[in-house]
Amino acid sequence: MKKSLRFGAAIALAATASLTLASCGFGGGSGSDDESGGATTLDLLVPSYSDNTQGLWEDVIEGFEKENPDIKVNLEVQSWDNLESVITTKIQGGEAPDIYNGGPFAGFAADGLLYPAEEVVSADTFSDFQDSFIANAEVDGTAYALPLIASARALFVNNALLEQAGVAAPPTTWDELLDAATKISALGGGIAGYGMPLGSEEAQAEAAVWLWGGGGTFGDATEITVDDPANLPGADQIKKMIDAGATQADPGSTDRSPLMDIFIQGKIGMQVGLPPTVGQIEENNPDLDYSIVPIPTEDGSPFTLGVMDQLMAFQNDGDKQDAITKFLDYYYTADVYVPWVQTEGFLPVTKSGAEALGGEEALAPFLEVLPDAQFYPSTNPKWSATDAAFKALFGQIQTKPSQEVLTEIQAQVDAG
Repeated sequence: MKKSLRFGAAIALAATASLTLASCGFGGGSGSDDESGGATTLDLLVPSYSDNTQGLWEDVIEGFEKENPDIKVNLEVQSWDNLESVITTKIQGGEAPDIYNGGPFAGFAADGLLYPAEEVVSADTFSDFQDSFIANAEVDGTAYALPLIASARALFVNNALLEQAGVAAPPTTWDELLDAATKISALGGGIAGYGMPLGSEEAQAEAAVWLWGGGGTFGDATEITVDDPANLPGADQIKKMIDAGATQADPGSTDRSPLMDIFIQGKIGMQVGLPPTVGQIEENNPDLDYSIVPIPTEDGSPFTLGVMDQLMAFQNDGDKQDAITKFLDYYYTADVYVPWVQTEGFLPVTKSGAEALGGEEALAPFLEVLPDAQFYPSTNPKWSATDAAFKALFGQIQTKPSQEVLTEIQAQVDAG
């Protein structure tokens, strides 16, 4: 069935919008401290996801302040390029925001700067988060961040190419995927059965799709375990796909973004993609006949690679804890949170949000696997080195033995 969906337009807007919006200092949302009188004032620092971001937060703040006239929220919006330097400067100057939307948080938690998440939201709000996302926000068993938005992966399938190749249904297991992709590649004319991007852009993501899909792991917060026997089935399956001619030419040096462009043009049978891919298809080839299904795994069990950003609360002033809790509880109310996350083109991290968007056809495959999402071990201090090692070395699996490649990656990580 061809996709022509309202949600796709929102995703396209979020995917293509400028990320340079910035307000200068706190006060972008609710007026100055002079206007706040004796009210409690919260400083909120967020990145710009799209041209919608500032307006969306201003709407949230306006609604919150109407319900809580004794609390004022000052908004500062920064580009992602500037965000980390801005938060670092504020912390060093003793001016950390009360609430911050960012990525890495483990360092802040280790320095004792953050409230434990359960201390700044109600029990009802905390229990509404998807369990797998809360687990990814924990350091030593305590969550110090609140999941904000999610992105997940699913398999995009060119229905017309499957039909031409005589494949009756999208694959659910590796064996079915190998069979279907081989048949599609055999159609010729420059068509590839499966798009496999092992180049430096995002090799760690394609590696995770396969290694984790076979029961493997990259490790956890305390140990990186790339050189693990559990990762061999997935690595060997990658080589099977390449050796069978089931992928595009030279997957070891192919990057995800240009390869997805080829899928959108109708020249690839199947490729793992993201929610924004829906908008890209709608913008660039709205007549493409495609489906979105869960990623095939070794045994067909559900799985997705999850990515999330967080909200966190800094312990600046104990008198503000109650106001922070009121704001976060308000924001995560389904009527407030769902339109926000939907307009930005991401996936909700709450159970109520997933239920509210369950009728969105384009989102259904992503939402279905969210509870089974697995994440990079980003709270491990060696994750940055691991990410870099995958990007530099994993593409060699095209020509080298699987175990040798995994061992080289582990050695580079261990060497720091």
